[in-house]
Amino acid sequence: MGQEFQKVERVGRAADDDSKRTVIIGAGPAGLTAAWELTRNGRGAVVLEQDPTHVGGIARTVTYKGFRFDIGGHRFFSKNADIEKLWAEILGDRMIERDRLSRIYYRGRFFKYPLETLNVLENLGVAESITCMFSYAAARLKPKREIKSFEDWVVDAFGRRLYEIFFRSYTEKVWGIPCSEISADWAAQRIKDLSVGALVKRALTFRKKAGGPVIKTLIDRFRYPAHGPGEMWETLTKKIEERGAVVRMGESVTSIKRAAAGVVSVVTTGANGPRGYAGGTFISTMPIRELVGALDPAAPSAVVAAANRLKYRDFITVALIIDQPDMFPDNWIYIHEPGVKVGRIQNFKNWSPAMVPDQRYTVLGLEYFCFDSDSMWATPDAELVAMGARELAQLGLGDAAKVVDGTVVRQRAAYPVYDGHYRDAVEVVRGFMERELPNLQLAGRNGMHKYNNQDHAMMTGLMAAWNIMGGSYDLWRVNGDALYLEAGAAGDEEGGRMVPRPLTSEPSSKAA
Repeated sequence: MGQEFQKVERVGRAADDDSKRTVIIGAGPAGLTAAWELTRNGRGAVVLEQDPTHVGGIARTVTYKGFRFDIGGHRFFSKNADIEKLWAEILGDRMIERDRLSRIYYRGRFFKYPLETLNVLENLGVAESITCMFSYAAARLKPKREIKSFEDWVVDAFGRRLYEIFFRSYTEKVWGIPCSEISADWAAQRIKDLSVGALVKRALTFRKKAGGPVIKTLIDRFRYPAHGPGEMWETLTKKIEERGAVVRMGESVTSIKRAAAGVVSVVTTGANGPRGYAGGTFISTMPIRELVGALDPAAPSAVVAAANRLKYRDFITVALIIDQPDMFPDNWIYIHEPGVKVGRIQNFKNWSPAMVPDQRYTVLGLEYFCFDSDSMWATPDAELVAMGARELAQLGLGDAAKVVDGTVVRQRAAYPVYDGHYRDAVEVVRGFMERELPNLQLAGRNGMHKYNNQDHAMMTGLMAAWNIMGGSYDLWRVNGDALYLEAGAAGDEEGGRMVPRPLTSEPSSKAA
């Protein structure tokens, strides 16, 4: 087993039989949900989390001097009944109902988001609105034959002018690459049901028909834990530990030992030095690039090269505490203004009043997108807080003099990048894993390199657990609504709308 540790850790109910235990890398929504399902059925599990304090991954909630803020915003809404039931079972009446209000800030004006036809026309003015209409008509009269990039997808759906106004600047700020280099897969997954037709229909329809389809992008109410999404994952962790699972914090994976039959153990390092965790089955939610890099013996060079082609966008949250009880009514605002670096602003008090310990104050989360190689990543916290206060005032959204405190949280690998190479790279890694490591399943956002919401990640965790208990589910067939696509379902159709064909063909399903 190597010289990194003296012995394999034997923990949990299945400590006397490693072959009956599942080792899970990552205590985010996917990993914890898998542990929940396994322990609910009497299976042993150990969860390894590199963060020394927080569970929940990017869905965690951070506390600073009593003020709570999330790493991004995390609505609790799913079309999947299993996920909704799980949320209710874990937190019950701790889940509160919230009205959604989010807007786009562009040229000093606020546009409702999701876009509303009359609001857009009013804010753009007659001349700009007519330009947008002609642009949309031109796209409809001459649709693109081949959809490859995010730019292709949005221009085809909305017209070039609306793309330039509402999609290009923010998207490039988030991803740090031109929209022409972002795969159409991202648009298909994130805004697949939204169209100009849907917006017009919504503007003309005062009441949604009972039982009618819900466009996830357009939902105007959602549930949310009183103390933020971290409350969900902290509570779930306690529950699975009560069932005998072990959650080890501050344990970074250094190597994944494999043999002819698959993975044998996971080696970590932490405050207590190196440790090894043996098991019969394994689930990984760590970034694919890091997973492949940790394999021992190393993966073939072609697999390593493919994994190294996968890119991730990093993320900085600048949390500002402001001596003002009310700021603006939005849950969050998308900042399309090119003159500032901030990309999105969360008003956590509007997510839940319990996010602030004193109602005289407000806590805002200013979100900056970057790579960890950028100069911004290494900028001292005090300078980032000062920049956040300055940009808030520049946008006219707050008074810098009322910012009384602030803190900074950096999140690596927050978003898997959908560039023109990611799909082929994932397929190379996936093929190797299925051939050589059959007892290891990939789950979750970074584990599968899929930009998804927490309900989607949770569904992959559930299905991974079901497979360990004898099921035969293909996690790669979970779509963006956390629904399982049965074998034989149209690969290019999700949610009733045709999705543009991606850069490579959709892998076929193995499950039924």
